[in-house]
Amino acid sequence: MDVQGPVYLVSAMALFGLLDANSKLLSGTYPADQVVAVRYATLLLVLFAARAAMPGLGGPLTTAHPRLHLGRAVFMVGSGMGFFLALRDIPLAEGYLVYFTAPFLTLGLAALVLGERTGRAVWGWSVLGFAGVALAMWPGLGADGPWGAYLWALFATACYAAVLTINRLLRHETGAAVLILWSSLPGLLLLAPFAAMSWVAPGPLDLAALAVNGLLAGGATLCLAIAFRHDSAARLAPLEFSALLFAVGLDLLIWSVWPTAWTVGGAVVVVFALAMSQRAAGSAQGKPSGKT
Repeated sequence: MDVQGPVYLVSAMALFGLLDANSKLLSGTYPADQVVAVRYATLLLVLFAARAAMPGLGGPLTTAHPRLHLGRAVFMVGSGMGFFLALRDIPLAEGYLVYFTAPFLTLGLAALVLGERTGRAVWGWSVLGFAGVALAMWPGLGADGPWGAYLWALFATACYAAVLTINRLLRHETGAAVLILWSSLPGLLLLAPFAAMSWVAPGPLDLAALAVNGLLAGGATLCLAIAFRHDSAARLAPLEFSALLFAVGLDLLIWSVWPTAWTVGGAVVVVFALAMSQRAAGSAQGKPSGKT
């Protein structure tokens, strides 16, 4: 059984965890449009610097699917901005719980848009994984924030699921350069005017942290795109719950926040659900589809 898709997906979740931790350290100082715009600018600088040193690195910059790439870029901006606006007014636990509906949205879009078959077992283990996340976050949930914030979180999650679906449609694109260029340049052009109006001058250390944010986001985005080249949403979507494990580890490593019994119990449920979902998805892929 090919493990490249799952490895890249879990790697993306690890990079997103580092991105969230870095963003949390920067939060309260810089506006979202500036943070995201610097992220895109960093990726473009790295891309063109690398190609200047090694011409052609990362493959061609042209694409036969510009509309799909532009749609992907817009949804990426929507996801990033939506989560920022949501988490400004509600706790991380509640925002993350909304985010963890993404695997269900991804499975649904894969069935509707891509025609990918998803067995009942995969849905069942995904439900169990979500239950594990809810168990881990239960003590921190209050659901007393403004409804607008929850709607922003849901909007961001839907945008994220759309990005994953478009990644699957673009699975035949070759090279990383086209993915970086066509996600970063439209995003930078869209956000640059707003970032300029709300710009907060960063010091050298913060500027480096903002640049690192760009590298982490770029790495996670590439890992997601490559994962969906190799495998179906039925196998990959449940693995997004692994983000809980990285969040727990980073909380302990950076902020010395030890997991509670609720968190440990939820993490055990998530790990079990992930293992069983992989087994179910692998079994489903091994069965003939009946199509010729």
